[in-house]
Amino acid sequence: MAAVGDLVELIDEHYPPHLAESWDSVGLVCGDPLDTVTAVLVCVDVTDAVVDHAIAHGVELIVAHHPLLLRGVDTVGAHTPKGRIVHRLVRAGCALVTAHTNADIARPGVSDALADALGVLDTRPLQPTTAPALDKWVVFVPVGDTDAVADAMFRAGAGAIGDYSRCRWQVTGSGQFLPGDAATPHIGTRGEIETVVEDRLEMVAPRSRRDAVLAALRDAHPYEEPAFDVLVQAALAEDRGLGRVGRLAEPTTLSAFADHVASALHLAPWGVRVAGDPDAEVATVAVCGGAGDSLLDAATASGAHVFVTADLRHHPADEHLRTGGPALVDAGHWATEFPWCAQVAGVVSAWDPSLVVDVFEAPTDPFTVHAAGDGGSGE
Repeated sequence: MAAVGDLVELIDEHYPPHLAESWDSVGLVCGDPLDTVTAVLVCVDVTDAVVDHAIAHGVELIVAHHPLLLRGVDTVGAHTPKGRIVHRLVRAGCALVTAHTNADIARPGVSDALADALGVLDTRPLQPTTAPALDKWVVFVPVGDTDAVADAMFRAGAGAIGDYSRCRWQVTGSGQFLPGDAATPHIGTRGEIETVVEDRLEMVAPRSRRDAVLAALRDAHPYEEPAFDVLVQAALAEDRGLGRVGRLAEPTTLSAFADHVASALHLAPWGVRVAGDPDAEVATVAVCGGAGDSLLDAATASGAHVFVTADLRHHPADEHLRTGGPALVDAGHWATEFPWCAQVAGVVSAWDPSLVVDVFEAPTDPFTVHAAGDGGSGE
């Protein structure tokens, strides 16, 4: 049977914790990794209503997008609102795991789910992450010692490319050197030019492992002064990151697209806000689940006709439009992240079809009332 720890590993596999922003808090919040799980509930926010539902339906694990405990937490006493939730979960034997900015950046992730819900095709990251910094090592080794040097560098952390390890390339050539008077050469004689058949050995390693790889190279290499190069590789964009941009199957107008957003998403009561020319053509769409005004410049640079996100502020939105940026559709924080819940439910169900997997569909957006007013000037 599935255990809490198994499901935490599954979530981490799809939304790797190392992708999370440094300020974020993701992973297991409460619960015993060894406890058995038969039912899972997926939600955006962990509220009292979510916990009520979990307890009533015998849920042993909640997977949430927003962290329950993030900044400045120094107590989970039951006298505090969030502490009360933790106590209720623990007493009910219900674990809680969160995937926040790691789920925003992963692919597929939060913005992929939003793009899919809106029918945005052929997406790419709006703000791609860059691959980890790597060094390219080039080492010249006497033919008989190549394997020993390579093995030592592998043990120090070199030679990994994605899911592959012990990766290396080599070619055989001729090396030349002249030992000086103070040298103690492994091969050759002081004062005489020596030519040796050597392998040119190449592999990559994380920049963070540079000192360890160098120490391993020197320790395993037979030469007193090994010949090697360390080349710093360019940082390349990855196929993941914040936001997505893609195309619609058929161009439409901003007004019609806004109606499409309103019908495609499970909205909070206040609906969507739209900024831009209602008759403007929309063919290329940028999206970012949750607060996305930090990506306004990226949306402009992407060539999108409209940017769908949430929590847009008056002045950044106004300045964005004044400088010719794409039209804006603010569909609400909860609504633009809610499609991710179905994505997670699909991941869990595919992993173990025997699990009961549910999505908490009632909006947990704190804004619950919409008063339209008479549309007057307000003056």
